[in-house]
Amino acid sequence: MTVPPVTRKIIDSLHVEAMVLADEARSYFDGFGLEERAALAPLERVVFSCESLKVTTRLMHSVAWLIAHRRDFGSGNAALGRADESRLETVALLPAEAARIIAASEELYDRVERLDTALRWPISITPSPVATLHRELERAF
Repeated sequence: MTVPPVTRKIIDSLHVEAMVLADEARSYFDGFGLEERAALAPLERVVFSCESLKVTTRLMHSVAWLIAHRRDFGSGNAALGRADESRLETVALLPAEAARIIAASEELYDRVERLDTALRWPISITPSPVATLHRELERAF
């Protein structure tokens, strides 16, 4: 028995979520976030800029993977690009909204990465004895 396949609905809903988050990130880092960035100490401004680039990288890798899998659903040919993680102690220096967007981008990227792994390396699960008995009973009746 294998894990149920990744469905088109999962890919489509993640694509919508990724696009909404990308729009939120762009609005924040190019708009309101600039005011918050200006209030930070010089080193924290550098951290803010680096983290905004990490968010962009995570989101663009996720979006590219999702688009490729929407286009060629089930082919599994597109590999997810690598994106660096953010450090908790670094994110703690930033404004709350920046930290929220960073965490959301990491969570989304992690979910896409799990899908990528599932499509590349299907997990085989040994059926439980109870499930086997149920199938045998269904066949018998």
